[in-house]
Amino acid sequence: MDNRLFIFDTTLRDGEQVPGCQLNTVEKIQVAKALEALGVDVIEAGFPVSSPGDFNSVIEISKAVTWPTICALTRAVQKDIDIAVEALQFAKRKRIHTGIGTSDSHIKYKFNSNREEIIERAVAAVKYARRFVDDVEFYAEDAGRTDNEYLARVVEAVIKAGATVVNIPDTTGYCLPSEYGAKIKYLVDHVSGIENAILSTHCHNDLGMATANTMAGVLNGARQVEVTINGIGERAGNTALEEIVMILKSHHEIDIQTNINTQKIYPTSRMVSSLMNMPVQANKAIVGRNAFAHSSGIHQDGVLKNVQTYEIIDPRDVGIDDNSIVLTARSGRAALKSRFSTLGVELDQEKLDKVYDEFLKLADKKKDINDDDILVLAGADRSQNHRIKLDFLQVTSGVGVQSVASMGLNISGEKFEACATGNGPVDAAIKALKKIIDRHMTLKEFTIQAISKGSDDVGKVHMQVEYDHQIYYGFGANTDIIAASVEAYIDCINKFKI
Repeated sequence: MDNRLFIFDTTLRDGEQVPGCQLNTVEKIQVAKALEALGVDVIEAGFPVSSPGDFNSVIEISKAVTWPTICALTRAVQKDIDIAVEALQFAKRKRIHTGIGTSDSHIKYKFNSNREEIIERAVAAVKYARRFVDDVEFYAEDAGRTDNEYLARVVEAVIKAGATVVNIPDTTGYCLPSEYGAKIKYLVDHVSGIENAILSTHCHNDLGMATANTMAGVLNGARQVEVTINGIGERAGNTALEEIVMILKSHHEIDIQTNINTQKIYPTSRMVSSLMNMPVQANKAIVGRNAFAHSSGIHQDGVLKNVQTYEIIDPRDVGIDDNSIVLTARSGRAALKSRFSTLGVELDQEKLDKVYDEFLKLADKKKDINDDDILVLAGADRSQNHRIKLDFLQVTSGVGVQSVASMGLNISGEKFEACATGNGPVDAAIKALKKIIDRHMTLKEFTIQAISKGSDDVGKVHMQVEYDHQIYYGFGANTDIIAASVEAYIDCINKFKI
């Protein structure tokens, strides 16, 4: 059996569907270039028929990267495929990813159809896609809950129709690893012509088994894995690219190779986290900030004597530099630029100068500047073009007194001011904001997170605001948590469709 495993990254499609994580085209190109440098084989760039933004992103990503295959998702619908073909026109290597639900639940309730008709639609979609591209991937949606005998019939039919890759998704994250592995093995053993296509895994993490299921699929014959950076994705997320790659790197006895440059894993992880405003949990495998931390005395003693007693991965293998330069208010532009480069962020001189000024302000407030602080600074310029900006904010608060906020906003160059009282400093500040922005807005969710620890830390605020029956997601970061809250609310307002 071939020992080459293809890495299919869907961060920009499945991962980007996470509420609040939407990227603009420039940011998607930045991620795509990082994925190319990382060594992924296939980049699923979007679902072109779903929106003009997705369509344009697939076009621009196709222009921006060279050697990875660019993949566009479609349903088993001719119009979807036509639009995908148009979006892929500039791709050097192109793939259409089409498919349909195959479980009895999908067939009955989603399509109001029957098994034979579903096979006919699957075959027709693959044949139609093959008219335009040589590389067609078929997905059997909800394959995890599709009985193996019928699934084998579908897979055999689409391979005969010209599918080069067949994706077996555990769409709901329901399968046990033994069950999913057995499903892949059943297809390997029972599908005529299986040698003419690559079997692919696509596992979700609803029950925390995405990585285990994916590995079970690989060990039973799958030779493509569909993954995302940091395991992001709808609901509980997808299989994490970094976990699969490092499992294979750590287990030499498996003898399956990928094309991934593992030293770029950590910087790519941090960049995606920053751009999508989605923090990586501290204990996340491989890329969490505690992944190589040892607090237990017994563990510390063992690691000091021999690092292999408790560490199976060298942090440098995933791009974590233990000897990184410590950044302070006395650090120069060269040190800052070097740190950004290590984190996968390239800045031109003009942008570096702007970020450096903000860095000095932050360094005066904080004793230790960490990587998350640096990435927040890199992303701060995204708000520079917003029509509404916070001009000033003053809040009086305490025990036994009513909180009062005074605020100034710059709205397209015009200055506005307001004062308000509230039952706390954040409440007072938001009420002052609402006096200036007089619209019916409802705060639906408000999350505060400290990046690391300490009273001088940068706090991140995520907000959901409802306006005109739509939910908007905002983000703010500041050493002043009240200011961060107001910035997050303003970020939401700047996204309103008015």
